[in-house]
This record gives sequence, C-alpha cells and structure tokens, in this order.
Amino acid sequence: MAYALHFAASMLACLLTAQVLARSTWPWRSPRVAILCWQAIGLALGLSEVGLPIAVGLAPYERPTGSALLALAGDLAHGTLPPGLGPVQLSLVAFGFGIGAVLLTATVRTLLHTVRAQRRHRDLLALVARNDPAAPGALVLDHPSAAAYCLPGVKPQVVVSAGTLSLLDRAELAAVLSHERAHAQERHDLVLLPFTALCRALPWFGWVRGIHERVALLVEMRADDKAREAHPEALGRALRRFAAAGSRITPAGALGLGDRDLDVRVQRLLVADRPPRVLGAVALSVATTLAVLPISLFLS
Repeated sequence: MAYALHFAASMLACLLTAQVLARSTWPWRSPRVAILCWQAIGLALGLSEVGLPIAVGLAPYERPTGSALLALAGDLAHGTLPPGLGPVQLSLVAFGFGIGAVLLTATVRTLLHTVRAQRRHRDLLALVARNDPAAPGALVLDHPSAAAYCLPGVKPQVVVSAGTLSLLDRAELAAVLSHERAHAQERHDLVLLPFTALCRALPWFGWVRGIHERVALLVEMRADDKAREAHPEALGRALRRFAAAGSRITPAGALGLGDRDLDVRVQRLLVADRPPRVLGAVALSVATTLAVLPISLFLS
C-alpha cells in the first residue's frame, strides 16, 4: 500500500498547494510562472486521481505502479493472478483507468468542439470581415461595439471591430493588437484547453471552475505583459476605454481582450514591481516536484 499512499499524499499536496496559490497575490505580478505552476498542479492531480485506485488494486504485487501494471498484463496473458488479487482489486484498477478515460475523452471532446467553433468562425470571417490599413495584420468586422480577439490555431487571426477602431487612438490600437498576437504566439488556447476539459468532466465542482477562471485571468495578464513591453502606457488606456465601453464580444474558441476583470488588470498595470525571483523559483519547484512524483510512480 506504500505506493497508494504516495498517490494519496500527492493528491493532498496538490489540493493544499492549489489553495495557497489561489489565495496568493504574487501570481498577478508573475503570471507566466503562475501559469506553469497551475499546469504542474493540474497534471499531478490528474495522474494521482488515476493512479490511486490502480495502486490500491495492485497492492498485492508490492511493486511500483508501472511495474505492477506490466506484471498484471503478463499474468492476465497467462491466466494466473497472484494471491490477494481478486475481483475487487481488478475493479479498482478498472476504475482508475476509467477516470483516465473520462479525463482523456473530455480533453479530446473539448479540443474537437473548439476546432469546429474556430473553423465555423473562420468561414464567417471570410464572408464578412475586411482588411483595413488602420489595423495592419488584423481583420475588421463592421460592428459598432468595441471588440478585439484572437482566433488561435495553426494560422491564428486577430480580429477587431469597427467600434474598436473608433474607440482607440493609433497607439492604443497597436497595444491591443500586440495583446492579441501574444495569445497566438504563446498558444494560450492550448494552455486553457486542459482546464476547460476538466470543467466539462467535473461540472459539479465549483473549485474546478474557480481554477479555470484564475488561469484564464493569468493568461490575459500574461498577454498584457507582452503588450506592455512595447506599449507601456497605451495598453492601460485601451483597457480603461474597453471597460468604459462595457463590451464583451468574444466568440467561442477565441481569446478576447475584454474577457476577464478589466478593472483588476488596469490596476495591475499601474504597479511596476515584480515578486522576488526566489519566490517564483520556489513555487515552480514545488509544483514541478508535485508533478514528478506521480509520473515517477507510473514509470518505475
């Protein structure tokens, strides 16, 4: 049962670390590190949920989970099982694989749904969007509301509305375009994918939705940081204008400038300090360690 206890300890550590990370303020000042921490915690928690029932079921082998699975496969091929490994234990192993199948299926379904939504929207853009020299490299939709978003993918596309062109000056528009291009360059759609899939797989858990919302906000903050490098003042002005306009138009499968807590992001841009490097390094080390433990149990 020692390996099952390792998985249980990993799950508990993930939950405690997630609580600490959710209540901390330093992630707002270092969103990239915080995103990596959430990814590591999510990976560790998913693997531990799969591994715990499997490890309990394979306890009679008294081996690490990976080796025990190989031994089970060999024994099943020969039609023999060790003492203590009966229907209950095999049901636990099947339950663990079932959890993994649910998580994998939710991820695949979310990916397919997102790809289909993006394809439909690209087809729509081909019909109604236009190029405009005022927004180089972007498509313009003739809509009076302020909107700006990135349609990610292999060939990402930045889209702004005519209302945005009327709302922003040239520098502010350049900052907005930089923000959206940051989403495309760093593939923030893939960053959010597993958390969106987890919400689909476990829709009844409010804390899962809370994690998704936190990561989504960190993604926007990370794109803000990239845009702020070239447009330190214009981005803040653009966000304030979007907040005043009150527009939140972002289609399914896209990442939009005005999606998340504009007021919080504006206030954050006014603060130039960053957390001590050692704090981010410690947090990332802890999260990485959490992810390595269940991986090592499956590979050993």
